[in-house]
This record gives sequence, C-alpha cells and structure tokens, in this order.
Amino acid sequence: MIRLHVIDRSNRDVYEDALDQHFLLRKQIYMDEQGWRALRAVDGRERDQFDTEDSVYLLALDPEGQVAGGTRLLPSQGPTLLSEVFPHLAETRGFTRAPEIWEWTRFFVAPRFREDGRLSRVAGIVAAGMIEHCLARGIPRLNAVGETYWVPKVAELGWRPRPLGLPLAHDGLSICAFTVEMTPEALHTTRTVYGVEGSCLLPVAARPRHAPRPDLTARLAGAPGRRPITLDPGPT
Repeated sequence: MIRLHVIDRSNRDVYEDALDQHFLLRKQIYMDEQGWRALRAVDGRERDQFDTEDSVYLLALDPEGQVAGGTRLLPSQGPTLLSEVFPHLAETRGFTRAPEIWEWTRFFVAPRFREDGRLSRVAGIVAAGMIEHCLARGIPRLNAVGETYWVPKVAELGWRPRPLGLPLAHDGLSICAFTVEMTPEALHTTRTVYGVEGSCLLPVAARPRHAPRPDLTARLAGAPGRRPITLDPGPT
C-alpha cells in the first residue's frame, strides 16, 4: 500500500534514501521530460535554492520504499518561489506571508506510477495526503505558482483557488500565482474524485526507524510517453 510520508528537519536523516530518489526523479521529470531550462542539476539531482532545512517534503512511498510521487511545502515567511522569483505574478492582489500559510511546489508523479487514460491514484494520494497534513497542522491556505490549467483543475477538487494576478507567458508556458484552501470539504472531494479511501498519511508512530534502500535503477524505471503531472515552472 502506498502511503504519504511527512519529511521535515526532525526526521530527515531517516529518509535520506527516499529524498535522494526524489531529487533524482525531479531531475528526470522537470529537466529531462519537461525541459525546464532555468533549472540546474548537480550529480544528476535537481535541487534549487528553496530546498532548505525548513522545507517539508511529502513523499508517497510504496512498500519497497520506492518514491511514487510527492510534493514540497515551504514556509511562506521564508524565501519562496513566489516571493523571490515570481512576485510580479501577484501584483493584483498580493499574497499573504504568515506562520500558518505555506507555499505548495514541486508536485509530481513518478513515471512508472502514471496511469494512461485515467486519473493517477498516486496523484490522489499525494493531493489528499497534503490536505490531511495541512488540516492536522492548522494550515488553512497554500500559495502556489503553476501552469494556468491548474486553477480549474483544483477548482474541481473543491480547493477554491483564488488567482493573485494575471497569467504570464514563461518558457512557453502560461503560468499564474494563486492560493488554494485546505478544508475538510476539499479533502472529501479529492478522495471522491480519485477514489481514495481513508487516510493517506502514514501516522507518526508508524514511520520507519531506518529508511529502505531500493536499487536506484529500479527506482527510476519509468513508463515513457505518459504526461508528467507536475506543478510550478521552476525558478529563473
């Protein structure tokens, strides 16, 4: 069963292998597949200036410890993609920076876990688990920068997106800044749409003491040709 693991500064050492997989996958998805020219890779891994000790990673792991998907949350009071790279996307309404508001970035599904012709169950697990995490931590809203098509997509999930400014052409994409609301109603709708039953989050008490070490080649065995499911256009 695939479950969503919350990784922060308190348990990052336990998840070193999963995080390494995640950075390798980010390079494969965002740079090799998507061709985002502004990103940089070191040793085959994609990291940016926002991968800091304050970052929270939500990674969906299968029973063998392979990363199926994930996303990243950043505290809005620190440096974020919106504040440092794309503040002009929020010129109309501005954006809130407060302890209870976070930024949502780097949403992805690993190639081998994508599903042709249907909604990705892994995407549903990551999305629903993210809402669960936010509800548990008292996070009512998330800021985001992403392709414009995400706004109607998350609206259908009941996330009540609110654009913060006008869309902008960037590297051949139409991108915008928006906020989404993390509510029990959003969680219910997201679970229903993706066919996810019950909690997606791994309880804290059940988190492993030692991270699994699956083979890197097996981790990245993909299913080429399936459309990447990603969020945010990367820094310039």
